[in-house]
Amino acid sequence: MTQTLPAPWQRAASGANLLASDGALGVTIFEEMTTLAMQTGAINLGQGFPDEDGPAEIKAAAQAAIAEGSNQYAPGKGIPQLREAVAAHQSRFYGLEPDPDTEIIVTTGATEAIAASLLAFVGPGDEVLTFEPFYDSYGAIIGLSGATHVTAPLLAPDFVPDSAALEAAFTDRTKVVLLNNPHNPTGAVFPREVLQRVVDLARKHDAIIITDEVYEHLTFGVRHIPVATLPGAADRTVTISSAGKTFSFTGWKVGWLSGPEHLVAAVRTVKQFLTYSSGTPFQSAIASGLALPDEFYRGISATLRKKRDILSEGLRAAGLDVFTPDGTYFVNVDTSPLGIRDSVDLARRLPGLVGVAAIPVPVFCHPEGAERTRSLLRFAFCKRIEVLEEAAARLATLQDRL
Repeated sequence: MTQTLPAPWQRAASGANLLASDGALGVTIFEEMTTLAMQTGAINLGQGFPDEDGPAEIKAAAQAAIAEGSNQYAPGKGIPQLREAVAAHQSRFYGLEPDPDTEIIVTTGATEAIAASLLAFVGPGDEVLTFEPFYDSYGAIIGLSGATHVTAPLLAPDFVPDSAALEAAFTDRTKVVLLNNPHNPTGAVFPREVLQRVVDLARKHDAIIITDEVYEHLTFGVRHIPVATLPGAADRTVTISSAGKTFSFTGWKVGWLSGPEHLVAAVRTVKQFLTYSSGTPFQSAIASGLALPDEFYRGISATLRKKRDILSEGLRAAGLDVFTPDGTYFVNVDTSPLGIRDSVDLARRLPGLVGVAAIPVPVFCHPEGAERTRSLLRFAFCKRIEVLEEAAARLATLQDRL
């Protein structure tokens, strides 16, 4: 009897935890929580998008570009102005010197950059290593590629990988290490020694490093260290970032990647048959944004840190164990102090209980990891201060409503 292999869409759905055991297709947890928030009038702290726009001068630059006629296809690798701005950004902040003509391409958000990179380098028989919990699109694209998704756990409270477990996760089939730093969903910002350990193991196993650094400017009191700056990393690392998180224009979907010419050329080969190009007027606007002064970058970090602290205060008042993040938009909590061991169930009840929506961390894990994180919830604090103050006040009533 011939065995029917999963279709590509089924592999993608399974990789993102969207396929039930009976083969039925589910919806993403983000869609489910957003729907619940709308039905109950809850404050949606689930999906990580800001509720206010970024700098007015960047919006004005996009409007001007549209008015001036920048409305047709951009070059497949991105307009020169943005590629040069990305190169200048990498030099200014990190001392990296990518060639804007051969070592940088512009993508439709970081999501496309991740997808094109994975599809360029891995297939059946290969392994892709990520930390766990992992951003759901990683699992989807790894599944779509036909590669095997291997994970190394991040353990509370600091969510730093155990060195022995990390080494054990590497094998001779490890083709790509996909690293997210600062890390979503945990909010961890990995120290130099952890990143260097990843690099050393990747060199030992001759693996490519794909590093998703979209939260690079959203850190609180710690320094973001790009993997490509570490010894032994530059010739095997593809670095990905985007405008969405830094500038609060997530809907524009402008991302980019940089790395050695031979790796970038391979990714470009795949990327050109996905979107080819997109967002021409937004590309020039983001180029102007990347040139904003250091005060802007310090300001967005300081503002976000204040928002983190407002929400965290409400979460502590709710009786939850708060894991204070060093970066990103997200704070994680443990519901165990309230006697709750099932965060998925609580996430479904929370909008009705206190009028706040969150995301359960187990959905970012394989089954073993889901069991390990089954009492954890993730809240997004990239909202207006008055919204967070109201959410904090509502959350403080949780114990009385359970």
